[in-house]
Amino acid sequence: MKFTPAEVDFELMVREKIGGNHFSQFVGFDITDIRPGYIEAHLVLKPEHLQQMGYVHGGVTATMADVVSGFAAFTLVKRGQGVVTADLRVSYLNPGIGSIVYAKGYVIKAGTKLHFCEAELWMINENKQRIDIAKSSSTMVVVP
Repeated sequence: MKFTPAEVDFELMVREKIGGNHFSQFVGFDITDIRPGYIEAHLVLKPEHLQQMGYVHGGVTATMADVVSGFAAFTLVKRGQGVVTADLRVSYLNPGIGSIVYAKGYVIKAGTKLHFCEAELWMINENKQRIDIAKSSSTMVVVP
């Protein structure tokens, strides 16, 4: 879908907001693409991102889905507004095995108070194939 951002400098708003998001900074997300209603990011994995079997931890996966969806919604709000997660559902599709997790979040319906979003997370295996590891659906609330 095509969305029109509420602010011309929406990309700068996202960069400023992610810079102040302490948890995202702690985890190590890197946002790589910002468009109206759309965000892409990746995470270079460290041992602390993995669970006991060596897969990406489910909490890291859910957090990444939440971050890309939330920032996709944030691209559409006015300066001075924010978004918070009201609902997040994550389906884990395959174990996260590899060194980098990629994610994209996008708005499927934007409203004045609620934005409905989805996210997809994947990794590239040793054969250079994309392996989908999770898909999420979320509702973001626009807040003043």
